[in-house]
Amino acid sequence: MKTKAKPFLKWAGGKTQLLPILDRYLPAGFAEEKDITYIEPFVGGGAMLFFMLQKYKNIRRAFINDINPHLIKAYTIVRDEPRELIASLEAIQTEFRALGNHDAQKEFYLKIRSVFNAGRMTDLEEASYLIFMNRTCFNGLYRENAKGGFNVPFGRYENPLICDAPLILANSELLKRVEILHGDYARVEKFAGGYTFVYFDPPYRPLDATSSFNSYVKQPFGDDEQIRLKDFFARMSASGCRVLLSNSDGKARNEQDVFFDRLYRDFHIERVLAKRSINANPAKRGALTELLIRNYENYQGETVGLRNAI
Repeated sequence: MKTKAKPFLKWAGGKTQLLPILDRYLPAGFAEEKDITYIEPFVGGGAMLFFMLQKYKNIRRAFINDINPHLIKAYTIVRDEPRELIASLEAIQTEFRALGNHDAQKEFYLKIRSVFNAGRMTDLEEASYLIFMNRTCFNGLYRENAKGGFNVPFGRYENPLICDAPLILANSELLKRVEILHGDYARVEKFAGGYTFVYFDPPYRPLDATSSFNSYVKQPFGDDEQIRLKDFFARMSASGCRVLLSNSDGKARNEQDVFFDRLYRDFHIERVLAKRSINANPAKRGALTELLIRNYENYQGETVGLRNAI
C-alpha cells in the first residue's frame, strides 16, 4: 500500500488530531472550487498541509512559510533531495543503533546537537540532524534557548525509527507542488490571488505561566505579536481571502480570560475540543477547548464544539 504523506517531524501544536474538525470548518463549497491558492504562514509540522494537498486536488498553488530556518531547510531538503536525505539518515541510524547502550547513544546525541547548534554543516546535514534529534530527543519536541540553540535533552526510546524512507519519498512528491518560504508570516500576503484560503496556526498564547511553549525560535511571540497577527488576519480578510486561525482558548482555564474574544470580536469564533500531546506534565496532556476563528459565515460541515456567543 502506498505510503501517505504526513508530518515527518513531531512538532508542538501539531494538528493531526484536529484535522477532521478543521476539515468541517473549511468554507462552504471549498471542494467545488476549481482553482484554489492555499497558504500556511506558520507551517510547523505540516499536518494540515499534507492533509489538504492529498484531499483537495483543486488546490493549484500552495505556499508555506515559517520563521524557523532549520524547519524550512528540512522541508526544502525533503522536497528537493529525498534520496540524499534517506542515505544520510540511514547512516546516522546505523551508527546510533550500533552503540547499543543508553549512555553511548546519549553522548552521540549530544555531539550531534553541539554540531547542529554550531551551524557548521551543509543544508543536507542540518536537515538530517534535525530529524535525528526530533526522533530521539525528550518528548520529540523542538525548543530553542535565548541564544537560538536547540536545547532539548536526550530521550529514552528503545529503538527509534530515524529513517522513514517511504514517508520521505511520499512527502517529497507532494511538496513538489509547494513553494517554501522562510521569514516573517506577513510576507505571504503577496501570494494571495483569486480564490485564496489561508490557514493560520501561530504559536499559541499560553494558558498559564507553566504551560508557555512558544519558543520554537528565540524570538518571543507574546500578546503584542498576537495583536499584530490579528491586524494581518483582518487585512487578508479585507483583501478577499478566506481565513481560518487556530489558537488556545484562555477561557478553558480561566473564565475571565477574554483576550481573543475581544481581539477577534468582528469574526466568527468557535470552541472545539482538541488533545494536547506535548507537555512535560502528563496531567496536562488531556482534552481542552481551542479556538477556531474564521471570516466566512458558512462552512462545510455541521456545527462542531460549542458555539461562542460574543
